[in-house]
Amino acid sequence: MQKNLVVFWELATHDMEKTTAFFMAVFDWKIEFNERLGFYIIPETTPANESIEGAIFSLKRAKMPFLTIYIQVDDIFAKAGLIEEQGGSIVEAPFEIPGGSKICLFNEPSGVTFAMVEPKSKQPLE
Repeated sequence: MQKNLVVFWELATHDMEKTTAFFMAVFDWKIEFNERLGFYIIPETTPANESIEGAIFSLKRAKMPFLTIYIQVDDIFAKAGLIEEQGGSIVEAPFEIPGGSKICLFNEPSGVTFAMVEPKSKQPLE
């Protein structure tokens, strides 16, 4: 098992209420406002003692370095439609990658890019 796991992520947005509502509507996340901190908190999204996989690679198509957070979904086409209905936009429509999984890049309402992945087996990525 890896040491020093990635255990937290955050998103700075111009409208935290709109962005929070977007993620709650599209991905059914439970997000709570923390009065003491003054911002929304997303409780853990992975089972206890599990880490988040990552990758590091050289730029090919991108114009500048970036970080993308991938959200696993069961039906990538349905979620892509829901993203647009909830004020987000599709950057790259769902497409199949080698191995049979599907990926879709999208912007949440304030313009930050995220990605979705639908595994071929529809089982959690390993």
